Amino acid sequence: MTPVHGQVAPRFEPVRDAFAANFAHQREVGAALCVYQHGRPVVDLWGGIADLDSGAHWQSDTLTYVFSTTKGITATCAHLLVQRGLLDLDAPVARYWAEFAAESKAEIPVRSLLSHRAGLTALDTPVPLAAALDWHPMITALAAQRPAWTPGTAHGYHAQTFGWLVGEVVRRITGRTVGAFLAAEIAEPLGLDFHIGLPASHEPRVGRLILPPPATDPDDAPTLRRASAVTTPPIDPNDPKVHAAEIPSSNGIGTAHAIARLYAALIGEVDTMRVLSRATLATALRPQSEGPDLTLGFPTRFALGYALPSQAFPLLGPGSFGHGGRGGSVGCAHPPTGITVGYVMNRLSHGVTTDTRFANLAAAIKACL
Repeated sequence: MTPVHGQVAPRFEPVRDAFAANFAHQREVGAALCVYQHGRPVVDLWGGIADLDSGAHWQSDTLTYVFSTTKGITATCAHLLVQRGLLDLDAPVARYWAEFAAESKAEIPVRSLLSHRAGLTALDTPVPLAAALDWHPMITALAAQRPAWTPGTAHGYHAQTFGWLVGEVVRRITGRTVGAFLAAEIAEPLGLDFHIGLPASHEPRVGRLILPPPATDPDDAPTLRRASAVTTPPIDPNDPKVHAAEIPSSNGIGTAHAIARLYAALIGEVDTMRVLSRATLATALRPQSEGPDLTLGFPTRFALGYALPSQAFPLLGPGSFGHGGRGGSVGCAHPPTGITVGYVMNRLSHGVTTDTRFANLAAAIKACL
């Protein structure tokens, strides 16, 4: 049996059992789970091995690369600008980023970037990885890219480009990168151990991901592969150079506790701080895209930067919102019960719709309510 460390509040003991069962029956290697209810932690667990090469054990402060779970956090940065009156969701992106108007994109509104409706899922010519990690070459390529479909008429998951598109709007408005804005305006005030653009001093705490063999993901449609292949060579999530860069769609690095705490501060107060007002959050959660996804090949549901529950990604069920990441990580909230969850792990699943680890945890959490 893999030892499980941490604490659970009374009546949440079954969540510890479910977390331990993932190690025993679901081939979990290293993982952490945190649950907040009404702004207070009720579950904070971790266990297993953080790095198979060194044998290092998972600690309470082990950091994990969480792929697209990052998108919900990047979206939060954008909505904070909306709340401050600095960003208009219905304004053309070109109002903030003039070069974006090229190739018939002058009328695309900001909300299309957040709802995966801009048609900019891929690049005709991928950007060299080293250049993409420097930010500006990728921004130049996206500004020059023609949409793959008439923007606003359909949706397709912008797997990698989402972060650069939304992030450049944030940068044009604030003069700061998404990572710098997140750190100063959200992470530091809330005490979140979460980073987009990891400082070198934190690199020793990062667990090493266990990647699945190539071409084994049953959900890996050709359109998804193309949407993910915007750099050459592909992005290596275990590369410290990738950790240090900012890819706001997918290279967030943090703890399960930080993710759960952030979502708790979206739906209520955490230590007297609330990130988004009720009105701002209500706007952010209005459904924008529902039905067939041109990238993933199955139906998805999105609000403005946050995923909504669907058959493929049920999150915490009706009324919840959040975002998951490649391999299984999840950050989400269920406002009716005041529950928020952060789950991170290092063994990536083979399929986003076949991995049951988070579903097992979600079922246990809901049973405790």
